[in-house]
Amino acid sequence: MDARVARKVPYFSQWETPDMTLAVVAEGAQSALLKDPLWASSGASSVEDYARWAGNLCGMACLKMVLAARTGKTIPIMDLAVGCREYGGYVEEADGRIRGLIYAPFVPFVRDRFDLDARVVTGISVADITDILDQSEFFIASVHHSIRWPETEPPAKGGHLVLVTAIDGNNIRFHNPSGHIDATREDAEMPLKIFERFFAGRGIAIDH
Repeated sequence: MDARVARKVPYFSQWETPDMTLAVVAEGAQSALLKDPLWASSGASSVEDYARWAGNLCGMACLKMVLAARTGKTIPIMDLAVGCREYGGYVEEADGRIRGLIYAPFVPFVRDRFDLDARVVTGISVADITDILDQSEFFIASVHHSIRWPETEPPAKGGHLVLVTAIDGNNIRFHNPSGHIDATREDAEMPLKIFERFFAGRGIAIDH
């Protein structure tokens, strides 16, 4: 088996109701997600807290998927976020806004809490992801959130995280925590050349 073809990885959205992506795009997370009927599954203490955090939880959704694939256990996404915040991976501003995911503190967080060997990778090309997946089991890639519409030209690169699970020939496969339909959520697949338009050249590798 090709070392770059990963095992089946469970999918989780960064919202508890995956179908809410278009509402989030239209209204913003803090407004739209107040109507998420499944918000309590996030582990948040209130729907307001859930809605305030969820727009920043793409990285925690990726971690949730990795942990489920590794251990078979599903950890509530806000439990992961609160733990990561303790390491500085998220910073709450005085006005309530949240900064993160901040990559560097994520590494000791997952090492200490989950015994995961992670490393920050920067300054790479899409072609380098192939080499990363030869050495590592997963790659959390920084892309623009509009990757859910691959026919579009993104206004920037980065700002959103997806979990790359495999490269097969000239195609890359990934789970997108904010995909808007099934085809752009779980096992989304696209040519590497298209992925490159959205890819910021950085991310987090999680080793075997």
